[in-house]
Amino acid sequence: MNLAVSTLSSPSPSAPRPVARASSTPWERRYARILSVVDTIVVLASVFGAQVLWLGPHPTEVSSAPVSYTTVSVLLSGAWLLALTLSGSRHPRVLGQGITEHRRILGASLQLFGLVAIGAYLGGVDLSRGYFLLSLPAGTAVLLGARIACRAWLVAQRRKGSMATRVVLLGGEQENERVASELARQPGVGFTVVGVHALTAEAVAGGWTDRHSHRLRERLDDLQADSVLVTGGSHLQPQDIRRIGWILEPGRQHLIVAVNLADVAGPRIHTRPVAGLPLVHIETPQYSTTQKVLKRAFDIVGAATLILLLSPVLLTLAALVRMSSPGPVLYRQERVGQGGSHFGMLKFRSMIDGADARLHELLAEQGREGTPLFKVENDPRVTGVGRWLRKYSLDELPQLFNVLSGHMSLVGPRPQRDAEVAFYDDDARRRLIVRPGMSGLWQVSGRSALAWDDAIRLDLFYVENWSLVGDIVILARTFKAVIAPGATAH
Repeated sequence: MNLAVSTLSSPSPSAPRPVARASSTPWERRYARILSVVDTIVVLASVFGAQVLWLGPHPTEVSSAPVSYTTVSVLLSGAWLLALTLSGSRHPRVLGQGITEHRRILGASLQLFGLVAIGAYLGGVDLSRGYFLLSLPAGTAVLLGARIACRAWLVAQRRKGSMATRVVLLGGEQENERVASELARQPGVGFTVVGVHALTAEAVAGGWTDRHSHRLRERLDDLQADSVLVTGGSHLQPQDIRRIGWILEPGRQHLIVAVNLADVAGPRIHTRPVAGLPLVHIETPQYSTTQKVLKRAFDIVGAATLILLLSPVLLTLAALVRMSSPGPVLYRQERVGQGGSHFGMLKFRSMIDGADARLHELLAEQGREGTPLFKVENDPRVTGVGRWLRKYSLDELPQLFNVLSGHMSLVGPRPQRDAEVAFYDDDARRRLIVRPGMSGLWQVSGRSALAWDDAIRLDLFYVENWSLVGDIVILARTFKAVIAPGATAH
């Protein structure tokens, strides 16, 4: 039987966007060349810059060796670039992966400079400590910053339909729609769906044949696809998937199999081949004492630092709120915190005094009574100053004191009212495992534009996959969202 072949061309949510024809050079190779040039410029500027700043513009000899610092800088730069290459920081499987890419850069840089320090000590070479220490932290920081800038450019290109892996989906109709929908929601991840091979039980009842392979091979060539993404194996046998891999061009096309898992971060996933079976290990979420202490220390130091730095801003905002309308400067509202406990969340007052009394009336007028996320569109209770405070999230700044008191964290699921928590099912109640946060994953992923289910899904992803690096990334995205709030902020 023939395969049922279809192409997503309708404007449905699962339909792939129109894309340009693929370049003759794979995007990974082109992007790796860009990174090579950027790395070379950064390393040379860092090492020779440290030499000039610390030792002066004139060539200087190493006091305990018959070589100049210029020679040392050349050797050090070459070794650093080699370490970045050997670490796989420009490997196709790492490009654009963010944290994984940055870890390899950090690992390669620290290992190199550790080896250089040990070698200099054992060889009795008296390298200038200032030159050595200046080139390491400055160069590593600039390398990371340059990679972040390159990744931002890469994501922008992917949103335009280029610099991405062109995949053909292979699986059942529902499986294809599910995967296509998720990929369409996040074009920056680097997968562009260019076509679909829909399977039915009848189409492969007799197994995957040469005719099936030929049809798929033609489809890949017509669409200039880089990879086949098997969205589900319900209609395929293990040997069928193996045969699909045989028709792909080695080194250029790849076979990707979607495991039926959602919202599990990469560090929790480990593959381990056992007796020829590619087993996927999923670590259960762990909240060790070390993690809890680390997160709390980060919250205390971060909140205290921000309060000190923003104290003039806090005083200015307090004065503006006082002048905007009669009532207190701070608004205290009871919210549900960690473990279901209650606390008073602080905000700069952004509404007229006594606004809570009108909430149910306004929700009823807009037909939103009895629904989660009690948001009133074009809320008439908000003052002029309050509307501006809300747009830039400045009304949330007093919650830094909630963080210091231990009721909140800098990052976590947003605390909600009792009436909103009443809508929680068993899954949503897992939000209460951790302290609520001033900012969270869903705040930096769409804010008011997200539906209730999407907000819960993102919060659960955060709870299940917490990491300190993840908190830092969310805070960085929060600052960006505050500076450029966009149309979804209100």
